[in-house]
Order: sequence, then structure tokens, then C-alpha cells
Amino acid sequence: MSVEQQRVALVDLLDRLLAGGVVLTGDLTLGIADVDLVRVDLKALISAVNDEVPVPWEQPV
Repeated sequence: MSVEQQRVALVDLLDRLLAGGVVLTGDLTLGIADVDLVRVDLKALISAVNDEVPVPWEQPV
């Protein structure tokens, strides 16, 4: 079984990822001596902007 290798430009790869959207999640805990001091939860959706999706921070006219 052979796997076909293709070269893809970084711009094309980013375009493909953003067209479908990318979800990033993660947890970060900072602690000292086994005592948790700060916990950060990250949840982000990164996607391309187009005319069909309204901008959330602008008020409709």
C-alpha cells in the first residue's frame, strides 16, 4: 500500500482549514508545590469570514 505525497502551499492549507473552521481547546493550570493557583480553559473557533456570516461586534443599522 503506497501513500501518495503531495506538496501543498501553506496558504492553500490555511484556506482549506479556515473554509471549514478550526476549533482549538486546551487547559492550562499554574501551581506551586502541588497547589493549583490559576486555571485557564481555552475554547476558540477560528473560521473564514464571508458575507453570509454576520460580524458579531457590529450593530445592525
